[in-house]
Amino acid sequence: MIVTLIVAAEVAFWILLALGLATRYLLRLRAVSTVLLVGLPVVDLTLFALIVLDLRGGATAGWTHALAAGYAGFSIGYGPSLVRWADRHFQYRFAGGPKPKGAPKYGAERTAHEWRICRRTVASAAITLGLITALVPLSDGAAHVATFTGWYLRLGLTAGINVIVAGCYSLWPKEAPAGAIVEEGHVVGWKIPQQR
Repeated sequence: MIVTLIVAAEVAFWILLALGLATRYLLRLRAVSTVLLVGLPVVDLTLFALIVLDLRGGATAGWTHALAAGYAGFSIGYGPSLVRWADRHFQYRFAGGPKPKGAPKYGAERTAHEWRICRRTVASAAITLGLITALVPLSDGAAHVATFTGWYLRLGLTAGINVIVAGCYSLWPKEAPAGAIVEEGHVVGWKIPQQR
């Protein structure tokens, strides 16, 4: 049942996001769009409330409960950036907005991009761990507590790896190919060698 709730939450997230952007750019109903987009975190809170009710109702704690907490944590940590990404692409496709740029590939811009991803990952892991910690008292026995606490190591490892990757970009920034003209981390042209 919990997996079904997670799938339903994912579907609801994308439907609300599509409706929110469509009402903003196609129907020009900004207030309605804002209400729909505010509903995105409500989906996550509803999912978490349902898993709490499931555990309080006597359900055996399992990996699916922790996965639901992980879904909520990821959605809260990465949700705003996903909404901005979808907004830029929707605006470009349907409202005459500028073509969205991809992630920067080189230099300080790439390093900053990696640290932004790192912050989102660490925030998602911290939120997930907080939600899982809130579920531990509701679980029914030491074996089931281990189901939740095993996530501490997994999420800590994920966040740690992301910090290492971002740190490597800080120590060894990715350089553009020789002769490339780079703006905001993107190659925009090539230098033409002067002929003698």
